[in-house]
Amino acid sequence: MTTTFEFGTPQLTDEDRSYAGSRFQDVVSALFANPYQRVWGGAGEPPFPVYEVSLPTVASDQFRQATERVVDSGADLRWGPDRKGFRRLLHPNGICLIGQWQISAETEYSGYFEKGRTALAVARYSTCCTETRRGDTRSLSMVGKLFPTTDSSHATPLRTANFITQDDIGGSETAYINEVELRNAPNTTLAKRGLGAPVLLHTGLTFNKIDTQPTIRQLYQIAELDKPAEAPTRAPEFMRLLVASDQPRIEGDGLDFRDEIMAQIFDKGDAAPKRRLTFDVEVTDDGETTGPPAAERRTFRNWRRIGTLSFDNAVASYNGDFVIHFNHPTWRENRNDPATATRIGGRKVR
Repeated sequence: MTTTFEFGTPQLTDEDRSYAGSRFQDVVSALFANPYQRVWGGAGEPPFPVYEVSLPTVASDQFRQATERVVDSGADLRWGPDRKGFRRLLHPNGICLIGQWQISAETEYSGYFEKGRTALAVARYSTCCTETRRGDTRSLSMVGKLFPTTDSSHATPLRTANFITQDDIGGSETAYINEVELRNAPNTTLAKRGLGAPVLLHTGLTFNKIDTQPTIRQLYQIAELDKPAEAPTRAPEFMRLLVASDQPRIEGDGLDFRDEIMAQIFDKGDAAPKRRLTFDVEVTDDGETTGPPAAERRTFRNWRRIGTLSFDNAVASYNGDFVIHFNHPTWRENRNDPATATRIGGRKVR
Protein backbone atom coordinates (compact mmCIF):
# COMPACT_ATOMS: atom_id res chain seq x y z
CA MET A 1 0.00 0.00 0.00
CA THR A 2 1.49 3.33 -1.04
CA THR A 3 1.47 6.50 1.04
CA THR A 4 1.01 10.05 -0.22
CA PHE A 5 2.76 13.09 1.25
CA GLU A 6 3.37 16.78 0.62
CA PHE A 7 6.30 18.31 -1.24
CA GLY A 8 7.68 20.35 1.66
CA THR A 9 10.42 22.80 0.66
CA PRO A 10 12.34 21.45 -2.34
CA GLN A 11 14.24 24.61 -3.29
CA LEU A 12 17.37 26.14 -1.73
CA THR A 13 16.58 28.06 1.46
CA ASP A 14 18.38 30.20 4.04
CA GLU A 15 18.75 27.00 6.09
CA ASP A 16 20.86 25.58 3.26
CA ARG A 17 22.88 28.76 2.74
CA SER A 18 23.80 29.05 6.43
CA TYR A 19 25.18 25.51 6.69
CA ALA A 20 28.49 25.44 8.58
CA GLY A 21 28.68 21.77 9.52
CA SER A 22 26.89 19.36 11.85
CA ARG A 23 27.47 17.34 14.97
CA PHE A 24 27.34 13.61 14.37
CA GLN A 25 25.20 12.95 17.44
CA ASP A 26 22.68 15.62 16.39
CA VAL A 27 22.21 13.88 13.04
CA VAL A 28 21.89 10.45 14.64
CA SER A 29 19.43 11.73 17.26
CA ALA A 30 17.26 13.23 14.51
CA LEU A 31 17.16 9.93 12.64
CA PHE A 32 16.04 7.99 15.71
CA ALA A 33 13.49 10.58 16.88
CA ASN A 34 10.52 9.18 14.94
CA PRO A 35 11.04 5.59 13.75
CA TYR A 36 8.27 3.91 11.79
CA GLN A 37 8.59 0.96 14.20
CA ARG A 38 9.65 1.52 17.82
CA VAL A 39 11.16 -1.98 17.83
CA TRP A 40 11.73 -3.58 14.45
CA GLY A 41 9.46 -6.56 13.96
CA GLY A 42 7.85 -6.16 17.37
CA ALA A 43 4.29 -7.25 18.07
CA GLY A 44 1.74 -4.76 16.76
CA GLU A 45 4.26 -2.65 14.84
CA PRO A 46 2.97 -1.25 11.51
CA PRO A 47 4.58 -2.16 8.18
CA PHE A 48 7.02 0.31 6.69
CA PRO A 49 5.28 2.95 4.54
CA VAL A 50 5.82 2.91 0.78
CA TYR A 51 5.97 6.37 -0.81
CA GLU A 52 5.16 6.54 -4.50
CA VAL A 53 7.20 8.05 -7.32
CA SER A 54 5.25 9.20 -10.36
CA LEU A 55 5.93 10.86 -13.70
CA PRO A 56 3.96 14.05 -12.83
CA THR A 57 6.12 14.42 -9.72
CA VAL A 58 9.41 14.04 -11.60
CA ALA A 59 8.23 16.27 -14.45
CA SER A 60 7.24 19.03 -12.01
CA ASP A 61 8.96 22.34 -11.29
CA GLN A 62 9.45 21.07 -7.73
CA PHE A 63 11.75 18.36 -9.07
CA ARG A 64 13.87 20.92 -10.93
CA GLN A 65 14.17 22.98 -7.74
CA ALA A 66 15.00 19.88 -5.70
CA THR A 67 17.70 18.93 -8.22
CA GLU A 68 19.34 22.35 -7.88
CA ARG A 69 19.13 22.12 -4.12
CA VAL A 70 20.63 18.65 -3.82
CA VAL A 71 23.71 19.84 -5.74
CA ASP A 72 24.03 23.29 -4.16
CA SER A 73 23.19 22.60 -0.51
CA GLY A 74 25.73 21.07 1.84
CA ALA A 75 23.23 20.77 4.70
CA ASP A 76 23.11 17.48 6.58
CA LEU A 77 19.61 18.06 7.97
CA ARG A 78 16.91 20.15 6.27
CA TRP A 79 14.09 20.77 8.71
CA GLY A 80 12.19 23.45 6.81
CA PRO A 81 9.96 26.09 8.43
CA ASP A 82 7.39 23.50 9.56
CA ARG A 83 10.02 21.04 10.90
CA LYS A 84 8.63 18.39 8.54
CA GLY A 85 11.54 18.33 6.10
CA PHE A 86 11.02 17.89 2.37
CA ARG A 87 9.66 15.34 -0.04
CA ARG A 88 12.17 13.05 -1.71
CA LEU A 89 10.92 12.84 -5.26
CA LEU A 90 13.03 9.97 -6.63
CA HIS A 91 14.28 7.86 -3.69
CA PRO A 92 11.56 8.34 -1.06
CA ASN A 93 11.80 4.89 0.57
CA GLY A 94 14.94 4.29 2.59
CA ILE A 95 16.66 3.15 5.75
CA CYS A 96 19.53 4.92 7.53
CA LEU A 97 22.65 3.21 8.84
CA ILE A 98 25.17 4.35 11.44
CA GLY A 99 28.76 3.18 11.46
CA GLN A 100 32.37 3.75 10.48
CA TRP A 101 34.48 4.26 7.36
CA GLN A 102 38.01 2.86 7.61
CA ILE A 103 40.84 2.83 5.05
CA SER A 104 43.34 0.06 5.77
CA ALA A 105 45.43 -0.15 2.57
CA GLU A 106 48.13 2.09 1.16
CA THR A 107 46.73 4.39 -1.54
CA GLU A 108 47.92 7.22 -3.72
CA TYR A 109 44.87 9.29 -2.81
CA SER A 110 44.31 12.19 -0.41
CA GLY A 111 41.95 13.05 2.44
CA TYR A 112 39.87 10.19 3.81
CA PHE A 113 41.10 7.85 1.09
CA GLU A 114 44.51 7.78 2.83
CA LYS A 115 45.60 4.70 4.75
CA GLY A 116 44.68 4.88 8.42
CA ARG A 117 41.81 7.32 7.99
CA THR A 118 38.73 6.47 10.04
CA ALA A 119 35.52 8.47 10.01
CA LEU A 120 32.08 8.22 11.54
CA ALA A 121 29.53 7.51 8.82
CA VAL A 122 25.82 8.01 8.28
CA ALA A 123 24.34 6.39 5.19
CA ARG A 124 20.93 5.95 3.62
CA TYR A 125 20.11 2.79 1.66
CA SER A 126 17.13 3.35 -0.66
CA THR A 127 15.43 2.28 -3.85
CA CYS A 128 14.42 4.05 -7.01
CA CYS A 129 11.59 4.34 -7.45
CA THR A 130 8.52 2.95 -5.65
CA GLU A 131 9.43 -0.76 -5.62
CA THR A 132 10.87 -1.96 -2.31
CA ARG A 133 10.37 -5.74 -2.40
CA ARG A 134 12.48 -8.64 -3.57
CA GLY A 135 11.21 -9.89 -6.91
CA ASP A 136 10.39 -6.41 -8.23
CA THR A 137 12.67 -4.46 -10.58
CA ARG A 138 14.49 -2.12 -8.21
CA SER A 139 17.49 0.17 -8.42
CA LEU A 140 19.05 -0.03 -4.97
CA SER A 141 21.29 2.80 -3.86
CA MET A 142 23.44 3.89 -0.95
CA VAL A 143 24.42 7.47 -0.27
CA GLY A 144 26.51 8.47 2.69
CA LYS A 145 28.29 11.19 4.59
CA LEU A 146 31.56 11.00 6.47
CA PHE A 147 32.34 13.01 9.60
CA PRO A 148 36.10 13.63 10.01
CA THR A 149 36.21 12.28 13.57
CA THR A 150 35.94 9.06 15.55
CA ASP A 151 34.37 10.83 18.54
CA SER A 152 30.60 10.37 18.38
CA SER A 153 30.20 13.19 20.94
CA HIS A 154 32.42 15.75 19.24
CA ALA A 155 31.36 19.20 20.41
CA THR A 156 31.88 21.39 17.36
CA PRO A 157 30.04 21.16 14.02
CA LEU A 158 32.03 19.48 11.25
CA ARG A 159 31.56 19.70 7.50
CA THR A 160 30.88 16.32 5.97
CA ALA A 161 31.94 14.60 2.75
CA ASN A 162 29.15 12.92 0.79
CA PHE A 163 29.17 10.04 -1.69
CA ILE A 164 26.52 8.60 -4.04
CA THR A 165 26.45 4.94 -5.20
CA GLN A 166 23.80 2.92 -7.02
CA ASP A 167 22.95 -0.33 -8.75
CA ASP A 168 21.93 -0.20 -12.44
CA ILE A 169 19.91 3.02 -12.73
CA GLY A 170 17.33 1.22 -14.85
CA GLY A 171 16.97 -1.39 -12.14
CA SER A 172 17.72 -5.08 -11.66
CA GLU A 173 16.08 -8.17 -10.22
CA THR A 174 18.83 -8.82 -7.67
CA ALA A 175 17.32 -10.79 -4.82
CA TYR A 176 19.79 -10.10 -2.00
CA ILE A 177 21.68 -6.96 -1.03
CA ASN A 178 24.70 -9.30 -0.89
CA GLU A 179 24.63 -9.48 -4.70
CA VAL A 180 24.31 -5.76 -5.42
CA GLU A 181 27.31 -3.83 -6.75
CA LEU A 182 26.90 -0.22 -5.65
CA ARG A 183 29.05 2.11 -7.77
CA ASN A 184 29.50 5.85 -8.16
CA ALA A 185 29.34 5.10 -11.91
CA PRO A 186 26.51 2.58 -12.41
CA ASN A 187 25.19 1.14 -15.66
CA THR A 188 21.93 2.42 -17.13
CA THR A 189 19.49 -0.06 -18.64
CA LEU A 190 16.39 2.05 -19.24
CA ALA A 191 14.56 -0.83 -20.94
CA LYS A 192 14.39 -2.69 -17.61
CA ARG A 193 12.15 -0.02 -16.15
CA GLY A 194 9.23 -0.73 -18.51
CA LEU A 195 6.40 1.74 -17.92
CA GLY A 196 8.62 3.56 -15.43
CA ALA A 197 11.19 4.46 -18.11
CA PRO A 198 9.74 7.98 -18.66
CA VAL A 199 10.44 8.78 -14.99
CA LEU A 200 14.14 8.03 -15.44
CA LEU A 201 14.23 9.82 -18.79
CA HIS A 202 12.86 13.00 -17.23
CA THR A 203 15.30 12.60 -14.34
CA GLY A 204 18.29 12.48 -16.70
CA LEU A 205 17.09 15.46 -18.72
CA THR A 206 16.60 17.55 -15.60
CA PHE A 207 20.00 16.67 -14.14
CA ASN A 208 21.66 17.57 -17.43
CA LYS A 209 20.07 21.01 -17.30
CA ILE A 210 21.24 21.59 -13.74
CA ASP A 211 24.61 19.82 -13.77
CA THR A 212 26.60 17.45 -16.01
CA GLN A 213 27.09 13.67 -16.14
CA PRO A 214 23.92 12.65 -14.27
CA THR A 215 24.97 8.99 -14.02
CA ILE A 216 28.40 9.51 -12.40
CA ARG A 217 29.05 11.11 -9.02
CA GLN A 218 32.68 12.02 -8.42
CA LEU A 219 34.51 11.23 -5.18
CA TYR A 220 36.54 14.39 -4.58
CA GLN A 221 34.65 15.36 -1.41
CA ILE A 222 36.13 12.36 0.40
CA ALA A 223 39.57 13.10 -1.04
CA GLU A 224 39.34 16.70 0.21
CA LEU A 225 37.92 15.94 3.66
CA ASP A 226 40.28 17.26 6.34
CA LYS A 227 43.01 17.76 3.71
CA PRO A 228 45.53 20.60 4.18
CA ALA A 229 44.53 23.47 1.89
CA GLU A 230 47.94 23.54 0.23
CA ALA A 231 47.98 19.79 -0.53
CA PRO A 232 46.73 18.65 -3.96
CA THR A 233 43.51 16.69 -4.26
CA ARG A 234 43.97 13.10 -5.42
CA ALA A 235 40.64 11.30 -5.78
CA PRO A 236 40.00 7.88 -7.31
CA GLU A 237 37.80 7.93 -10.38
CA PHE A 238 35.60 4.98 -9.46
CA MET A 239 34.43 3.36 -6.24
CA ARG A 240 32.22 0.37 -5.53
CA LEU A 241 30.74 -0.96 -2.31
CA LEU A 242 30.23 -4.71 -1.97
CA VAL A 243 28.63 -6.53 0.95
CA ALA A 244 31.43 -8.46 2.67
CA SER A 245 31.64 -12.10 1.56
CA ASP A 246 31.09 -13.47 5.08
CA GLN A 247 27.86 -11.52 5.58
CA PRO A 248 24.82 -13.85 5.84
CA ARG A 249 21.97 -13.85 3.32
CA ILE A 250 18.53 -13.02 4.65
CA GLU A 251 15.82 -15.26 3.22
CA GLY A 252 12.21 -14.34 2.51
CA ASP A 253 9.94 -14.16 -0.53
CA GLY A 254 8.97 -10.61 -1.43
CA LEU A 255 11.16 -9.26 1.37
CA ASP A 256 11.35 -5.47 1.70
CA PHE A 257 14.99 -4.34 1.49
CA ARG A 258 14.51 -2.36 4.72
CA ASP A 259 13.57 -5.55 6.57
CA GLU A 260 16.52 -7.30 4.94
CA ILE A 261 18.94 -4.67 6.24
CA MET A 262 17.40 -4.60 9.71
CA ALA A 263 17.74 -8.39 9.89
CA GLN A 264 21.45 -8.10 9.19
CA ILE A 265 21.88 -6.07 12.40
CA PHE A 266 18.94 -6.91 14.71
CA ASP A 267 16.94 -9.84 15.94
CA LYS A 268 13.25 -9.29 15.29
CA GLY A 269 11.48 -7.83 18.31
CA ASP A 270 14.73 -6.90 20.10
CA ALA A 271 15.77 -3.24 20.20
CA ALA A 272 19.47 -3.98 20.83
CA PRO A 273 21.76 -4.30 17.77
CA LYS A 274 23.39 -7.74 17.59
CA ARG A 275 25.58 -7.72 14.48
CA ARG A 276 27.30 -5.54 11.90
CA LEU A 277 26.62 -5.04 8.21
CA THR A 278 29.94 -4.52 6.45
CA PHE A 279 30.75 -3.38 2.92
CA ASP A 280 34.15 -3.64 1.27
CA VAL A 281 35.36 -0.37 -0.26
CA GLU A 282 37.06 -0.87 -3.63
CA VAL A 283 38.49 1.72 -6.05
CA THR A 284 40.04 1.92 -9.50
CA ASP A 285 41.03 4.56 -12.03
CA ASP A 286 40.74 2.14 -14.93
CA GLY A 287 37.33 2.14 -16.62
CA GLU A 288 35.32 3.43 -19.56
CA THR A 289 31.74 3.97 -20.69
CA THR A 290 30.14 2.71 -23.90
CA GLY A 291 26.64 2.86 -25.34
CA PRO A 292 23.95 5.58 -25.58
CA PRO A 293 22.58 7.28 -22.43
CA ALA A 294 19.62 4.88 -22.25
CA ALA A 295 21.90 1.82 -22.34
CA GLU A 296 25.23 2.86 -20.82
CA ARG A 297 27.68 0.08 -20.05
CA ARG A 298 30.72 0.61 -17.91
CA THR A 299 33.66 -1.73 -17.79
CA PHE A 300 36.40 -1.67 -15.16
CA ARG A 301 39.76 -3.26 -14.46
CA ASN A 302 42.09 -3.43 -11.48
CA TRP A 303 39.63 -2.99 -8.64
CA ARG A 304 41.50 -2.77 -5.30
CA ARG A 305 40.01 -3.26 -1.85
CA ILE A 306 41.23 -0.39 0.33
CA GLY A 307 38.96 -0.56 3.38
CA THR A 308 35.52 -1.10 4.84
CA LEU A 309 32.28 0.70 5.56
CA SER A 310 30.75 -1.05 8.56
CA PHE A 311 27.40 -0.37 10.25
CA ASP A 312 26.31 -1.40 13.75
CA ASN A 313 22.94 0.38 13.92
CA ALA A 314 20.07 1.23 11.60
CA VAL A 315 16.64 2.86 11.59
CA ALA A 316 13.80 3.42 9.15
CA SER A 317 12.18 6.69 10.19
CA TYR A 318 10.27 9.74 9.01
CA ASN A 319 13.31 11.96 9.50
CA GLY A 320 15.41 9.42 7.61
CA ASP A 321 13.10 9.79 4.62
CA PHE A 322 12.26 13.50 4.89
CA VAL A 323 14.89 15.44 6.87
CA ILE A 324 18.38 14.02 6.33
CA HIS A 325 20.08 15.45 3.23
CA PHE A 326 23.01 14.24 1.14
CA ASN A 327 24.80 16.70 -1.11
CA HIS A 328 25.42 15.48 -4.70
CA PRO A 329 28.92 16.68 -5.70
CA THR A 330 28.75 18.83 -8.82
CA TRP A 331 30.69 17.56 -11.82
CA ARG A 332 34.28 18.75 -12.36
CA GLU A 333 35.99 18.53 -15.74
CA ASN A 334 39.06 17.62 -13.68
CA ARG A 335 37.89 15.83 -10.55
CA ASN A 336 40.93 17.09 -8.65
CA ASP A 337 40.51 20.77 -9.58
CA PRO A 338 37.64 22.74 -7.96
CA ALA A 339 38.08 25.53 -10.53
CA THR A 340 36.63 23.20 -13.20
CA ALA A 341 33.30 22.66 -11.37
CA THR A 342 30.10 22.75 -13.40
CA ARG A 343 28.20 24.68 -10.72
CA ILE A 344 29.82 27.46 -8.70
CA GLY A 345 27.93 29.68 -6.31
CA GLY A 346 24.60 28.10 -7.14
CA ARG A 347 24.90 28.69 -10.91
CA LYS A 348 25.84 26.44 -13.81
CA VAL A 349 28.95 28.05 -15.26
CA ARG A 350 29.99 25.46 -17.85
